[in-house]
Amino acid sequence: MSDATAFHEEEVIGKVYDARLFRRLIRYVKPYRARALGAVALIVLSSLLQLVGPLATAIALDLYMRPAGEAPARQHSISVAARWFQAELANRGVALTAVQGVAAMALVYLGALLLTFVVLYLQSYLMQMMGQLIMYDLRREVFGRFQRLPVAYFDKNPIGRLVTRVTSDVDALNELFTAGLVSIFGDVVLLAGIVGVLFWLNWKLALVTFAILPLLLALTVWFKVRARQSYREVRVKIARINAFLQEHITGMPVVQLFGRERRAFDDFAEVNLEHRDANVRAIFYYAVYYPAVEAITALGIGLIVWYGGLSVLAGALSIGALIAFLQYAQRFYQPLADLSDKYNILQAAMAASERTFRVLDTPVEIEAPAEPYAPERVRGAISFEGVSFAYKAGEPVLHDVGFSVEPGETLAIVGHTGAGKSTLANLLLRFYDVAEGRVSVDGVDVRRWDLRVLRQSIGLVLQDVFLFSGTVERNIRLDEERVDAERIRWASREVQALPFIERLPGGFESVVRERGAGFSVGQKQLIAFARALAFDPKILILDEATSSIDTETEQLIQQALDRLLVGRTSLVIAHRLSTIQKADRILVLHKGRVRELGSHQELLARRGIYYRLYQLQFKDQEVAV
Repeated sequence: MSDATAFHEEEVIGKVYDARLFRRLIRYVKPYRARALGAVALIVLSSLLQLVGPLATAIALDLYMRPAGEAPARQHSISVAARWFQAELANRGVALTAVQGVAAMALVYLGALLLTFVVLYLQSYLMQMMGQLIMYDLRREVFGRFQRLPVAYFDKNPIGRLVTRVTSDVDALNELFTAGLVSIFGDVVLLAGIVGVLFWLNWKLALVTFAILPLLLALTVWFKVRARQSYREVRVKIARINAFLQEHITGMPVVQLFGRERRAFDDFAEVNLEHRDANVRAIFYYAVYYPAVEAITALGIGLIVWYGGLSVLAGALSIGALIAFLQYAQRFYQPLADLSDKYNILQAAMAASERTFRVLDTPVEIEAPAEPYAPERVRGAISFEGVSFAYKAGEPVLHDVGFSVEPGETLAIVGHTGAGKSTLANLLLRFYDVAEGRVSVDGVDVRRWDLRVLRQSIGLVLQDVFLFSGTVERNIRLDEERVDAERIRWASREVQALPFIERLPGGFESVVRERGAGFSVGQKQLIAFARALAFDPKILILDEATSSIDTETEQLIQQALDRLLVGRTSLVIAHRLSTIQKADRILVLHKGRVRELGSHQELLARRGIYYRLYQLQFKDQEVAV
């Protein structure tokens, strides 16, 4: 399996039932235990009500629908029940004709059906409501965990998989609570009631009824083993489809630019074919299981008709008891036939819970200490002291990096691609923690800072700007109450974004679609500038922030930055050296090490790495030393 395939592959499904996971799931029911207990009581009531219909049918047949002059059967439990019913009517002075008796039993049957409907409705409503509340709690908890996990976690996990944790996995758990557990519990109560009634009616015929259970058990075990493997394959293949679609839909411009439509189509067809074949294999087991269950249950019904019919002819069983047996047998076999669906629900829920809890159990490696440093005023002094860092073990990105930036100073950072420039920003924001050394703000290690205070003190503008769906105003404000409309307008004016925003159909209320579709790269960067400045950060990081803006707009922004950077500590990461010549100092990174540090003119005079970079960008111009 390739690394790319393994990256997108779904996790292996664990045990079908895991007591540890199950106990943990039950904890989510505790806040709603009143609803759960009410649903359980209703389940028991509905199961008892389902026992009424066949008994009413049997009483009607035995008491009121026997041919005239026929004596009751000699010894069978239903005659005892019928005589008891008749005696109760006599004690109350009620004498029913055959027509009235049949009508009374029909009303009892109908009443039981209607009451069962009401009880099942209430039970379903309670369980569905509880399931929705549990889903709400789980999704909040998972999303809350996502917000606290380090950026490194999202580097290692594809977006499609993480979205699945919050959507389909939580849905599988909801189905467990609303359909799986409830249905299984209700089936157990119903089956126990039917078993008791059948043995009460006629224990010999009850044994005949249950004679097919070994066959059903063997078939179910066979299906369980086969279906589990096929179910695992289907889950793995659908995970690959989701990952492939997410990756290629996001990268569709690249696919079209390089004419990879046919190759991408063929790759998708292969992944889709594997998913189809896995489903076909699963369908085969279902296609065998359900007809086999029908055949076995039909055999059971046949045995009841055969043995029960002989008993009726021998006078050992009434026709009413036989009809009741047939009705109860059908109700007994149906839950057993549905075991496969309940098995799949349980299996999906256990797999989903394992994956969901894996997210919730992921340690939050980057968080504020117990007593965080949270000053009321941030000066903006930055210091890197002997910092070494690697995203992957054995592949260091920074080696013993050390420098400092005074409050209000602008430090430009240049270097070849992969030199570690953006990593400095990531470490300062504490998206990652250093392996060696120390990163500090105002002389305090960032690991001691309150994360919220630290990051609110730093404004960041990236080359690849991310805009949320909503409005322009909301993308600048980010729902922060202290950023009012006047400040949004001021920030937009200062970064030269106001003219193009006012030209939009709705101005600041113009709709922003997913990922800022419809806005140019330059416009998105101007909005990001306005967003950063609206929050008035003490430290400003510009990571290739002007690389996609035309020359005229860049000049306007540079004029604004000349004013706005005053009083702010600024790190300007750039490839285009024309944008950093006015920086107080320039730091040159090369292969993760600080190689040069000084002003623009000082570095040109040294004729080192910065001098060569400058020559490459301005080779047609005379280099002034």
